[in-house]
Amino acid sequence: MAHKHEEAVPTALETVLAQLGEIEVVLGKQVAPAVAAVSATLIEAVAARDRGDAVAAVDHIGRAMDRLAVLADQLDPAEAVLMRALARTFRTALLRGDDAQVQQSTGLMLQKSGGRAKKT
Repeated sequence: MAHKHEEAVPTALETVLAQLGEIEVVLGKQVAPAVAAVSATLIEAVAARDRGDAVAAVDHIGRAMDRLAVLADQLDPAEAVLMRALARTFRTALLRGDDAQVQQSTGLMLQKSGGRAKKT
């Protein structure tokens, strides 16, 4: 039986992957290698999730979020601190199976990214 966070995480991953190109538009072409690395890491997360390796998926998501926080440092260091804290909370909630916290963290991530949760 699937947990709610197993349904929310793919939507969040798809949203972030779809919007990564916008980071390049805002920060410039010099961030292209970092954006490509984040994208590759999130694709690895999707692959891990699809093969049922939740621990690896969470690890990849966390590493991607950490890389995004480094990019956020270029725009707003306070925002980067918030992103790092949110990444830690999200990772911990996923590993604990805390669906309520996963949903809350996902909502905050989507809000920060400008994305919206998809209705399923």
